[in-house]
This record gives sequence, structure tokens and C-alpha cells, in this order.
Amino acid sequence: METASYRLESTWQPDGGPNGRFTFTLFNLSDAPLSGFKLVYTSLTRVIDRAACDNAVFLRRNANFHEFAPPEGVTIEPGKSWTFTVSGLHRPAKHCTDGAKSAYVTLSSGKHVTVLVSDLLLENAVSEPPPVLLPEGKLDLPFALQPWPASIDAKPGEGFPVVLYPAEGSSSDDLRAISTVLALFRRLFESGHAPFNLAASPQGRALRFVNDASLAAEGYKLVFSTDEITLSHADAAGRQYGLTSLAQLLQGARSKPNTFRFPISGTIADQPRYGWRGCHLDVSRQFYPSADVKRLIDILAWLKLNIFHWHLTDDEAWRLEIKAYPQLTTTGVLRGPDEPLLPQLGNSAEPVGGFYSQEEVREIVAHAASLSVEVVPEIDIPGHNAATLAALPDLTDGQEAPESYHSVQGYPNNALNPAIPLTYEFLEKVFDEMVELFPSAYIHIGGDEVANGSWLASPLAKKLMEQEGIEGTFALQSYFLKRVKDMLTARGRKLAGWNEVAHGGGVAAADTLLMAWENPQVGIDLAKEGYEVVITPGQAYYLDMVQDEAFQEPGASWAGTVPPAHTYGYEAEGDFPEELRSKMKGVQACIWSEHFLSRGYFNHLVFPRLPAIAEAAWTPKVAKNWLRFCAIVPLSPKL
Repeated sequence: METASYRLESTWQPDGGPNGRFTFTLFNLSDAPLSGFKLVYTSLTRVIDRAACDNAVFLRRNANFHEFAPPEGVTIEPGKSWTFTVSGLHRPAKHCTDGAKSAYVTLSSGKHVTVLVSDLLLENAVSEPPPVLLPEGKLDLPFALQPWPASIDAKPGEGFPVVLYPAEGSSSDDLRAISTVLALFRRLFESGHAPFNLAASPQGRALRFVNDASLAAEGYKLVFSTDEITLSHADAAGRQYGLTSLAQLLQGARSKPNTFRFPISGTIADQPRYGWRGCHLDVSRQFYPSADVKRLIDILAWLKLNIFHWHLTDDEAWRLEIKAYPQLTTTGVLRGPDEPLLPQLGNSAEPVGGFYSQEEVREIVAHAASLSVEVVPEIDIPGHNAATLAALPDLTDGQEAPESYHSVQGYPNNALNPAIPLTYEFLEKVFDEMVELFPSAYIHIGGDEVANGSWLASPLAKKLMEQEGIEGTFALQSYFLKRVKDMLTARGRKLAGWNEVAHGGGVAAADTLLMAWENPQVGIDLAKEGYEVVITPGQAYYLDMVQDEAFQEPGASWAGTVPPAHTYGYEAEGDFPEELRSKMKGVQACIWSEHFLSRGYFNHLVFPRLPAIAEAAWTPKVAKNWLRFCAIVPLSPKL
């Protein structure tokens, strides 16, 4: 293992600037003096006043990329350090992940060397560790079920069957369903005892399947007796969920017999609260290999979530192979000091890339479908396209000033220009390939966070607005998205997007599904306009948000502090008028990846809040119980 040559440490103090200040110290751990160098770090807490730094020269910034040089003549001898301060921050640091996420030095030779980065510390204050987020929990019934069923009237037994096996007369579809859930269990609990067997076992209990058209879609009913269990279902998803519940019951009784039991008699009658029970994953900011994506889908299926919203493109990278434009997954994914895209969000000196080939996409979509999970793909347009425009510069208006507007994340001129004909040719070809890959009725087109002022310095955009008689960024966005919706309709697909799709006149409400993320009232307002909505507020369902106010708690904080108890207790219907309830299709968790630099961070932030949202999506309000949830959720698998 190579010994680290340099380490960057940092603290934040609330004074010294409008939003406090960072103090950075670069330690030279090598055997040679360091001079004539530049230092780069990436941080979501951005510098906006280039002059507000001391003992350093601010060179440039691009979104989260920051580059500094020491004052002329500075040399860091071996074992010594250089300290500088930065005061011109765009917001205060509130948590340990608000500082530098990565760093590297560029030597005088031009070589780039990764610098190890320490956690951000809170200067001159006690930085308390975060508290325990879950109480011990309390069970009213000793059954390990997540999410909790709609109705349960069952008596716990003293023991449990070694396995469950299909009763004589079970169909080949029933056997395949058992095999599918057994394989799911084995992937999630590699050392766990198999809950099912296809052959009869004298130590097991027979499982009889009944097709019952009177049950709700995705619903099931379990009837327990000492001799056998009957699983009634109306469709394949309901059969799968019934089998999953049986696997959970057995896993709980076997792994924690002093806490959980298996039913000996009684019934479980179950069906989902909402039809759309989603989880989103941003793979642009951080790349997740296909194996990780499949495992997340496995976890969704275990929790009876049925939508995987795959956020495939953003400013940081375009991750979906499009054969018509190979540049998207060569130029459009490479981040590094000398690559087309600068390092961001934890990248250091080593170039990083990663994308999903169309073969991999087909495998993931098929894997999800086998588990009753629908994959809804997203390409984020017209904003969030810095990577796209780096890969395809012909999509830009060459007469537009290069930094005439900036996105909220700090990217300059990052929106596809609606006035360039090639923009539509590009999207037509992208959609042609996407509809062959994704059978979902929906294609999500983003539509969020287009900076007010976008395109107003583009002569081509000005000319288009004059021709169409429209004014301003959002009216032009509406013009653009209406054309996009026509493209999707022509391909037999419906448009899904974030709630800003409705800005500037929006698009037709028919066959449009919008996700309300900014605040709960937005969902009600969209429903009043006729849109179907999914509720996914940052204040409750964004799983990158911090779970406690303690400085040592990782995550983002722009939407507030979101402890698991708040996520669990949040009622998405809220003040939805009764006459608009039909417009609310369900709820969704969102996993934005800016802060997910490791599997440890991922699991800390996503769990137990993802299971909490799964219960909100499935379990009736009257059947929810926070302490019961706390007792069961430690059994959840993680990534």
C-alpha cells in the first residue's frame, strides 16, 4: 500500500465571514519539499467571493471544484504544513460532510497527486456525536413483517416449520414464484436458512395457492393452520408479496426466537395503500455498479416497493449508453484533472467514469420485472446537462456568453437550448433507444431547477421567443417540454417529471405524472391543475438529508433535519382535499448521491428511512406504529 504524501485537514468557524469561514491545513507527509503547486478540493459548500481568502490565491471554481495556489514563494518542508482561510462561502457549514470531500495537488511538474482528506471539524466548539436514532421498540404482536400488513389476526406458535413447501397440485407458476422469492432471500441473507423448499419435507408445512379474483391488485391473504398455509392472490405480484411475507415471518422467528414468532393460526389480509411505491437512485453524481443496482432492487422487492426510478443523467455524468451518440458515455462520463469534466463530489487525482451498457440495462430491467418492480428511467432535461453539453458542444449557441447564468448547484450554462434544432434531433434519437430498453409506460424527463435567466443571453433563444410570442425562461421551458411530450406520445409513452414541469404554462395534464418534491402544498396545487402526482418531499422523503442536527451527522441540510421518526410519521396525503385524492398516485423515496462517498454513508442515511417510506406506501395510516416499526426494522437488509 502506497504511503500518503499529503493530507488536508479543515475546520469551520461561524465568524470571519457572512457564512463563517473554512481553515484548511495541508500537511506534507512526503520526504521532499513541496513548492510551485496548486491545491484542488471538492466541496458542496462553495466559494462565491474569490477575494475572501487569506494566505492563498483563489484560481477558479466550477460547481464544487475549487482550485487555489499558495502565495508566491511558499514551500512546505517535509513534516510541515501550509494553512489558509476561505471566508466567501455561499452558506454556512452545518455538518461534517459540508467541508472538502476530496483533494489533490498539482505539482510543478504537472503531475496530479491525490491528497487524503479528514472530516470537517467544528472549531472552538464541542462537536457532539449524533444520538441514537431508533428507540428499542415495542411489539404488540411478535411478527417480523415489513411493511406491516393492512390487517392481521393471527396467533403466534411456540415453534416454526423448518421450511414451507408447495402443496400437491401446485402449478408450475407457483413453483417458479417460490423459486424467485427463495433466490431473492438467498441474495439478501446469504447465511440465512432457506424459508422454502420445492420438495415436501416432514419438518415443514405445506403451502397451498388459491387464485382469488376478488382480492385487490397486488393484494394477498394468508390463512394459517397447524397442517398447512393457504396463500390467496389475484395476480403474480400479490403471490410474490405473500411469499415474501412468509419468508420475513420465518426469518424473524428463526433469527430472533425470543422476540419474533411464526403464526400457528389466524389470517393476514393485505393489500397496498398506494399503487406507486417508489425509490429513486441518482447514479450520475456517484456511479453504482450493476450489482449494486440489482441489490437495491432486491431490497425494494423485499420491502414491497414496486417502482425503481433510475436517475441516469445529470450535470456530473451521462450514464446511459446511447448508440447514436457514443460521446455521451466517453466524454460525458469522465471526470478528472485533465478530463473533459472536472472532478466533483469526492473525485481526486484519479480519473473516474462508469456507465451502463444497453446489455446491462436490459439485464437490470428484466431482474426488476421478475420481482414486480417497474424501472422508470430518467434523463434530466433541459437543465442539469453540463455533461451532455461537454460531450456534444454542437448543442450550444456559440454566440451565448459562456457564464451568462448559473444553476443552483453552480454550473454555468448547463441547460439544453430549446432554440437549437439539433436539440430535438438529439432527443428523438435518445428516446428511440430508450423505448426499446425500458417497457415502462413512463419516461421521466426531469424538468427541474432550470435557472431563472437561462437562455436569455442566447441570440437564438431570443429570436425563438420573438417568433413564438413568449417571454422569459420558464415560458421557453414550457415550449420545449411540450415538444418533448409530443415526442413521448408518438412513442407510446407518458411524461413523468419533477414539479417544475408545470412552470411557465407547463404541459398538458393528461398522461402527465409530476413528482412534488419542493413542499407538500406543491402536490395539492398540481392536483388542482389536473396533474397526477407522486409525493416525494425533500423535508421527509429525501434520504440524503441529515437525520440529526449534530455536527457529526452526515448528509445535506437544505431541506431541514429529517430523523427516521419524522419520515415514518409523515402523512403524504396531508391536507389533500378528498375530491383530489384520486390524483395522488403514491409516494417515493429519493436517494440523491452527492454525499454518498461510501457504502457506509449510503447505509447510514438510507436505512432505516427507506423501510419507513415503504411502510408509509403500503400500510394504512391506522395500522402504523412507530415503536413496532423500530422493533422490526433492524432485520432489514442493507446494500
